[in-house]
Amino acid sequence: MNKTPAKKASREDWHPADIKAALHKAGWTLKNLALAYGLKDSTSMSAALVRSLPANEKRIADALGLHPMEIWPSRYNEDGSLKPRGIRALQCNAPSRPVNGNLILTI
Repeated sequence: MNKTPAKKASREDWHPADIKAALHKAGWTLKNLALAYGLKDSTSMSAALVRSLPANEKRIADALGLHPMEIWPSRYNEDGSLKPRGIRALQCNAPSRPVNGNLILTI
């Protein structure tokens, strides 16, 4: 008898095509979702599929009945809070070194 181990939940972000397919199954398109939130086109909704745009991530996740962290785990901490982005991410993750007795962040 061949026993295969149970699949573990993936900690990778969903592929954009998978997100679009899930939206379609739920009766949404990116354009309809954008219009429902008063946006004039779906460009920013589409951008949320590949880069972090928290407001639109939440809108997409709400349409699917999920938390954004379930769709984009790389963008969120384990507690569900957003990970720092841009210059903040560099500042938060930069190693610090003492210079003349003062703590200096190196970026």
